[in-house]
Amino acid sequence: MCLFCKIVNKEINANIELENENFLAFHDINPKAPTHLLAIPKIHVDSFNEVSPETMTGMTEFIQELVKQVGIDKSGYRVITNVGDNGGQEVKHLHFHVLGGAKLTWGHFSDADPKDYL
Repeated sequence: MCLFCKIVNKEINANIELENENFLAFHDINPKAPTHLLAIPKIHVDSFNEVSPETMTGMTEFIQELVKQVGIDKSGYRVITNVGDNGGQEVKHLHFHVLGGAKLTWGHFSDADPKDYL
């Protein structure tokens, strides 16, 4: 069982911000912004490549509710999902990073030369 499934099953503690029948949001243990939450489906889905449109519809509504609850819906926020090893996915359970609470910069590749990747 993966780490996030254990959180869903309450086998591992997490600082839960919002939960409903199908989704769960909790605070990232290594935050990259003043507000850094992870939103996940309760069913195990490896990554964005495998997610159904129905699950994404529910996830969209859930994240919209989440950002209102934590008060970043008006000021702005970023939603990121990483897919696979090259995309930086560390936990093989679909999750969306929801970051806000400050003016966000783009740290990844900010000083990279695209020629290095072609």
